[in-house]
Amino acid sequence: MHPDPIDQARRLVRSRFPGALSVVLAGSTATGRSTASSDLDIAVLVEDGGVTYRETIRFEERLVELFVHTRTGLLELFAADVAARRAVLQNMYASGLILMDSNGEAGRARTLAEADLRTGPPALEPETVETKRYGLTDALDDLADASDPVERLAVAGYVVSTAADLLCDHHHAWIGGGKWLPRRLLEADAQRGAALLEGHHHVCGSGDPAALISAAWKVLDLVGGPLREGYRRTWHGTIDSVAAAR
Repeated sequence: MHPDPIDQARRLVRSRFPGALSVVLAGSTATGRSTASSDLDIAVLVEDGGVTYRETIRFEERLVELFVHTRTGLLELFAADVAARRAVLQNMYASGLILMDSNGEAGRARTLAEADLRTGPPALEPETVETKRYGLTDALDDLADASDPVERLAVAGYVVSTAADLLCDHHHAWIGGGKWLPRRLLEADAQRGAALLEGHHHVCGSGDPAALISAAWKVLDLVGGPLREGYRRTWHGTIDSVAAAR
Protein backbone atom coordinates (compact mmCIF):
# COMPACT_ATOMS: atom_id res chain seq x y z
CA MET A 1 0.00 0.00 0.00
CA HIS A 2 1.37 3.39 -1.01
CA PRO A 3 1.58 6.19 1.57
CA ASP A 4 -0.95 8.99 1.28
CA PRO A 5 0.74 11.83 -0.66
CA ILE A 6 -0.99 14.57 1.35
CA ASP A 7 0.27 13.02 4.58
CA GLN A 8 3.74 12.83 3.01
CA ALA A 9 3.56 16.51 2.13
CA ARG A 10 2.57 17.40 5.70
CA ARG A 11 5.50 15.39 7.10
CA LEU A 12 7.91 17.08 4.71
CA VAL A 13 6.66 20.51 5.73
CA ARG A 14 6.98 19.75 9.43
CA SER A 15 10.52 18.48 9.03
CA ARG A 16 11.88 20.97 6.51
CA PHE A 17 9.83 24.18 6.82
CA PRO A 18 8.54 24.42 10.40
CA GLY A 19 8.82 28.23 10.36
CA ALA A 20 7.18 28.84 6.99
CA LEU A 21 4.58 31.59 6.68
CA SER A 22 2.43 29.44 4.42
CA VAL A 23 2.62 26.18 2.49
CA VAL A 24 0.38 25.17 -0.41
CA LEU A 25 0.25 21.73 -2.01
CA ALA A 26 -0.67 22.00 -5.69
CA GLY A 27 -0.78 19.84 -8.80
CA SER A 28 -2.49 16.48 -9.24
CA THR A 29 -2.22 15.58 -5.55
CA ALA A 30 -4.26 18.61 -4.51
CA THR A 31 -6.94 17.89 -7.12
CA GLY A 32 -7.25 14.18 -6.39
CA ARG A 33 -5.73 13.10 -9.71
CA SER A 34 -2.42 11.78 -8.40
CA THR A 35 -1.01 8.33 -9.01
CA ALA A 36 1.53 6.33 -7.04
CA SER A 37 4.32 7.93 -9.08
CA SER A 38 3.01 11.52 -9.07
CA ASP A 39 5.36 14.12 -7.68
CA LEU A 40 4.44 16.71 -5.06
CA ASP A 41 4.31 20.37 -6.07
CA ILE A 42 4.71 22.51 -2.97
CA ALA A 43 4.78 26.32 -2.74
CA VAL A 44 6.45 27.60 0.42
CA LEU A 45 6.30 31.24 1.57
CA VAL A 46 9.11 32.29 3.94
CA GLU A 47 10.04 35.53 5.68
CA ASP A 48 11.76 38.30 3.72
CA GLY A 49 15.48 37.89 4.23
CA GLY A 50 15.21 34.27 3.16
CA VAL A 51 16.00 32.92 -0.30
CA THR A 52 13.67 32.49 -3.27
CA TYR A 53 14.48 29.29 -5.15
CA ARG A 54 13.16 26.18 -6.83
CA GLU A 55 14.50 22.77 -5.86
CA THR A 56 13.76 19.14 -6.72
CA ILE A 57 14.22 16.64 -3.92
CA ARG A 58 13.11 13.13 -3.03
CA PHE A 59 11.21 12.60 0.20
CA GLU A 60 10.12 9.17 1.39
CA GLU A 61 10.80 7.83 -2.11
CA ARG A 62 8.52 10.42 -3.74
CA LEU A 63 9.79 13.19 -6.02
CA VAL A 64 9.03 16.69 -4.74
CA GLU A 65 9.15 20.02 -6.58
CA LEU A 66 9.68 22.85 -4.10
CA PHE A 67 8.82 26.46 -4.99
CA VAL A 68 10.22 28.50 -2.11
CA HIS A 69 9.87 32.28 -2.01
CA THR A 70 9.84 35.34 0.20
CA ARG A 71 6.97 37.83 0.04
CA THR A 72 9.04 39.98 -2.32
CA GLY A 73 10.07 36.92 -4.31
CA LEU A 74 6.45 35.84 -4.64
CA LEU A 75 5.46 39.17 -6.17
CA GLU A 76 8.40 38.99 -8.57
CA LEU A 77 7.50 35.43 -9.59
CA PHE A 78 3.85 36.37 -10.08
CA ALA A 79 4.95 39.25 -12.34
CA ALA A 80 7.28 36.96 -14.30
CA ASP A 81 4.53 34.36 -14.76
CA VAL A 82 2.16 37.03 -16.04
CA ALA A 83 4.77 38.31 -18.49
CA ALA A 84 5.32 34.74 -19.72
CA ARG A 85 1.51 34.37 -20.07
CA ARG A 86 1.57 31.10 -18.10
CA ALA A 87 0.51 31.93 -14.51
CA VAL A 88 1.98 28.70 -13.17
CA LEU A 89 2.47 29.90 -9.60
CA GLN A 90 -0.85 31.74 -9.60
CA ASN A 91 -2.64 28.51 -10.44
CA MET A 92 -0.77 26.71 -7.67
CA TYR A 93 -1.96 29.24 -5.10
CA ALA A 94 -5.48 29.57 -6.50
CA SER A 95 -6.30 25.86 -6.64
CA GLY A 96 -3.87 24.29 -4.18
CA LEU A 97 -4.50 22.76 -0.79
CA ILE A 98 -3.32 24.96 2.09
CA LEU A 99 -1.16 22.95 4.48
CA MET A 100 0.12 25.82 6.62
CA ASP A 101 -1.15 29.37 7.06
CA SER A 102 0.35 31.90 9.46
CA ASN A 103 -1.79 34.98 10.06
CA GLY A 104 -3.65 34.65 6.77
CA GLU A 105 -0.52 34.69 4.57
CA ALA A 106 -1.78 31.90 2.31
CA GLY A 107 -5.13 33.64 1.91
CA ARG A 108 -3.48 36.91 0.90
CA ALA A 109 -1.29 35.13 -1.63
CA ARG A 110 -4.34 33.32 -3.00
CA THR A 111 -6.21 36.62 -3.37
CA LEU A 112 -3.32 38.08 -5.40
CA ALA A 113 -3.14 34.94 -7.53
CA GLU A 114 -6.87 34.95 -8.24
CA ALA A 115 -6.74 38.63 -9.22
CA ASP A 116 -4.01 37.89 -11.78
CA LEU A 117 -5.97 34.95 -13.16
CA ARG A 118 -9.12 37.06 -13.54
CA THR A 119 -7.22 39.84 -15.31
CA GLY A 120 -5.69 37.41 -17.75
CA PRO A 121 -2.38 37.49 -19.61
CA PRO A 122 -1.01 40.48 -21.53
CA ALA A 123 -1.72 40.50 -25.25
CA LEU A 124 1.09 39.63 -27.64
CA GLU A 125 2.59 42.65 -29.36
CA PRO A 126 1.27 43.11 -32.93
CA GLU A 127 4.75 42.47 -34.37
CA THR A 128 4.97 39.22 -32.41
CA VAL A 129 1.58 38.10 -33.74
CA GLU A 130 2.75 38.87 -37.28
CA THR A 131 5.94 36.89 -36.79
CA LYS A 132 3.98 33.92 -35.45
CA ARG A 133 1.52 34.18 -38.35
CA TYR A 134 4.44 34.19 -40.78
CA GLY A 135 6.10 31.23 -39.07
CA LEU A 136 2.86 29.25 -38.97
CA THR A 137 2.10 29.98 -42.65
CA ASP A 138 5.57 28.80 -43.65
CA ALA A 139 5.31 25.71 -41.46
CA LEU A 140 1.95 24.75 -42.95
CA ASP A 141 3.51 24.91 -46.42
CA ASP A 142 6.31 22.65 -45.16
CA LEU A 143 3.82 20.28 -43.54
CA ALA A 144 1.84 19.92 -46.74
CA ASP A 145 5.03 19.16 -48.69
CA ALA A 146 6.82 16.98 -46.11
CA SER A 147 7.67 13.49 -47.35
CA ASP A 148 10.06 12.50 -44.56
CA PRO A 149 7.97 11.13 -41.64
CA VAL A 150 10.40 12.38 -38.99
CA GLU A 151 10.45 15.90 -40.43
CA ARG A 152 6.66 15.80 -40.75
CA LEU A 153 6.26 15.09 -37.05
CA ALA A 154 8.74 17.82 -36.11
CA VAL A 155 6.89 20.39 -38.22
CA ALA A 156 3.53 19.21 -36.86
CA GLY A 157 4.75 19.85 -33.32
CA TYR A 158 5.71 23.41 -34.24
CA VAL A 159 2.37 23.94 -35.98
CA VAL A 160 0.22 22.87 -33.02
CA SER A 161 2.36 24.85 -30.55
CA THR A 162 2.31 28.08 -32.58
CA ALA A 163 -1.36 27.78 -33.50
CA ALA A 164 -2.18 27.19 -29.82
CA ASP A 165 -0.21 30.28 -28.83
CA LEU A 166 -2.06 32.43 -31.37
CA LEU A 167 -5.44 30.98 -30.43
CA CYS A 168 -4.91 31.54 -26.70
CA ASP A 169 -3.75 35.09 -27.35
CA HIS A 170 -6.84 35.75 -29.48
CA HIS A 171 -9.05 34.68 -26.55
CA HIS A 172 -6.95 36.52 -23.95
CA ALA A 173 -6.28 33.14 -22.34
CA TRP A 174 -3.32 31.70 -20.46
CA ILE A 175 -0.98 29.36 -22.30
CA GLY A 176 0.77 26.23 -21.08
CA GLY A 177 3.58 23.87 -21.92
CA GLY A 178 3.83 20.09 -21.88
CA LYS A 179 0.63 18.47 -20.59
CA TRP A 180 -0.70 21.96 -19.83
CA LEU A 181 -0.70 22.95 -23.51
CA PRO A 182 -3.78 20.84 -24.38
CA ARG A 183 -5.48 21.73 -21.09
CA ARG A 184 -5.07 25.47 -21.57
CA LEU A 185 -5.89 25.21 -25.27
CA LEU A 186 -9.20 23.48 -24.61
CA GLU A 187 -10.05 26.01 -21.90
CA ALA A 188 -9.41 28.83 -24.36
CA ASP A 189 -11.41 27.39 -27.28
CA ALA A 190 -12.98 23.96 -26.91
CA GLN A 191 -13.92 23.57 -30.58
CA ARG A 192 -10.84 24.93 -32.36
CA GLY A 193 -8.53 23.63 -29.66
CA ALA A 194 -9.90 20.10 -29.99
CA ALA A 195 -9.52 20.28 -33.77
CA LEU A 196 -5.84 21.19 -33.42
CA LEU A 197 -5.18 18.43 -30.91
CA GLU A 198 -7.08 15.81 -32.89
CA GLY A 199 -5.27 16.87 -36.06
CA HIS A 200 -1.90 16.53 -34.35
CA HIS A 201 -2.89 13.14 -32.96
CA HIS A 202 -3.88 12.03 -36.46
CA VAL A 203 -0.51 13.07 -37.90
CA CYS A 204 1.27 11.09 -35.19
CA GLY A 205 -0.90 8.03 -35.76
CA SER A 206 -1.34 7.90 -39.51
CA GLY A 207 1.11 10.40 -40.95
CA ASP A 208 -1.73 12.29 -42.65
CA PRO A 209 -1.45 16.04 -41.89
CA ALA A 210 -4.68 17.13 -43.60
CA ALA A 211 -6.77 17.55 -40.44
CA LEU A 212 -4.05 19.49 -38.63
CA ILE A 213 -3.49 21.74 -41.64
CA SER A 214 -7.22 22.48 -41.84
CA ALA A 215 -7.45 23.24 -38.11
CA ALA A 216 -4.38 25.50 -38.15
CA TRP A 217 -5.63 27.43 -41.19
CA LYS A 218 -8.83 28.21 -39.29
CA VAL A 219 -6.74 29.66 -36.47
CA LEU A 220 -4.76 31.73 -38.96
CA ASP A 221 -7.97 33.07 -40.48
CA LEU A 222 -9.07 34.09 -36.98
CA VAL A 223 -5.94 36.14 -36.26
CA GLY A 224 -5.41 37.94 -39.55
CA GLY A 225 -4.82 35.23 -42.10
CA PRO A 226 -1.65 33.71 -43.60
CA LEU A 227 1.37 35.96 -44.02
CA ARG A 228 4.05 35.55 -46.69
CA GLU A 229 4.71 38.50 -49.00
CA GLY A 230 4.96 41.76 -47.13
CA TYR A 231 6.52 40.34 -43.98
CA ARG A 232 9.59 42.31 -42.93
CA ARG A 233 11.51 42.77 -39.69
CA THR A 234 14.39 45.13 -39.02
CA TRP A 235 17.05 44.00 -36.58
CA HIS A 236 17.15 46.15 -33.43
CA GLY A 237 19.15 43.82 -31.21
CA THR A 238 16.17 41.69 -30.17
CA ILE A 239 13.56 40.07 -32.34
CA ASP A 240 11.07 37.22 -32.16
CA SER A 241 12.99 35.22 -34.70
CA VAL A 242 11.09 32.68 -36.76
CA ALA A 243 14.39 31.02 -37.66
CA ALA A 244 15.33 30.67 -34.01
CA ALA A 245 11.92 29.37 -33.02
CA ARG A 246 11.81 26.56 -35.56
